[in-house]
Amino acid sequence: MTYNFDKVVSRYGTNSAKWDGMAQSMGNDMIALSVADMDLPAPPMVVDKVAEAARHGIYGYTDPFPPYFEAVRAWLDKAYDWQVEPDWIVFCPRIVQAVSVIVQKFAEAGDRILVHTPVYQPVAKAVTLNGRILVESPLVLADGRYEIDFDDMERRMQEGIKIVLLISPHNPVGRVWTREELERMAELCIRYDALIVSDDIHADFIHEGHEHTVIAKLSEEVANRSIICTSPGKTFNLASLEIANIVIPNAALREQFQQGLLQAGIHNPTFFAVPALEIAYTSCDEWLTALRAYIKDNIAYAQSFIADHMPELNVIDPEGTYLLWIDCKAVSRHEKDLVEWIQEKARVSVSFGSSFGPGGEGYIRVNVAAPRPVLQEGLKRLAAAYPLKR
Repeated sequence: MTYNFDKVVSRYGTNSAKWDGMAQSMGNDMIALSVADMDLPAPPMVVDKVAEAARHGIYGYTDPFPPYFEAVRAWLDKAYDWQVEPDWIVFCPRIVQAVSVIVQKFAEAGDRILVHTPVYQPVAKAVTLNGRILVESPLVLADGRYEIDFDDMERRMQEGIKIVLLISPHNPVGRVWTREELERMAELCIRYDALIVSDDIHADFIHEGHEHTVIAKLSEEVANRSIICTSPGKTFNLASLEIANIVIPNAALREQFQQGLLQAGIHNPTFFAVPALEIAYTSCDEWLTALRAYIKDNIAYAQSFIADHMPELNVIDPEGTYLLWIDCKAVSRHEKDLVEWIQEKARVSVSFGSSFGPGGEGYIRVNVAAPRPVLQEGLKRLAAAYPLKR
């Protein structure tokens, strides 16, 4: 079966956070290459399943039953060669909600929680909004590739870290952590008795030459201090259906997390969430293969276009995700200048680097999971308004 990912589908009037939100604040003449959902429809089989469910007409309370757990187990085995037990899997609507509950249940007010920056801020803010101390260990850019500064990480862990929040693969810099890097992180967490919470939501977009390793796979000892957060939300563009799979091998940790969900009043998936997940995880491999190829070509197109028309920009080669992290400091180190160029003159919406915390100033994040005509138009606008044109 062939899929027409080039087809442009308007999202205006759908309460889209990306498009309607942008139009309300900046006007509908903008092109959105910002929020990390795809401007590509979900797999046809998922659309058909959701439509079938909608036609039922009774949208009462639902629960995840054995087919849900089996679909998640089979996906984790097939996608990451990770074998889990059904009772390890806990439903939660969103990973950010899960992280917030974890912070509340496994750290006390004033406890220190570590992240590697620049980083996806909703996860980081789950720490500060809950009155815990966010400890930032900056990633180091070496020869065009971000790396963990393990000396810095250990110094901070020596001062006391309750939880390490791992983004794997990393958003926004696109790193896919190697097994060796994960082993070093895990060893530090064991040595300093820190819980590992890994957000693996982008793990289904790993580019050629790289491999995603679930950190809990390293050993039983690591698994027993790990909480792994997965979701079909990015993979199949189901974000607003709100379904995430929180995998917790340790029974005591799992019971404590489940208690936190109850205390927060989190239960019952939405009517469409479980059917969509089940069909996506069991029947959409061909679509996902085609999608990955399309995104790979979008990345290559964007890299080539930028090299030809805006060569002073430095695109960090992504190892995973459908996001490009672009160093724009040759244009300006001041974000206000980048906003003037990109947002005000080019009329393109991107994610500006400061929104990812320390280390983000002077960078932008561009979402290339869009029909190629939309991506082309956005890049052409950036080039037309480019301040360094010869």
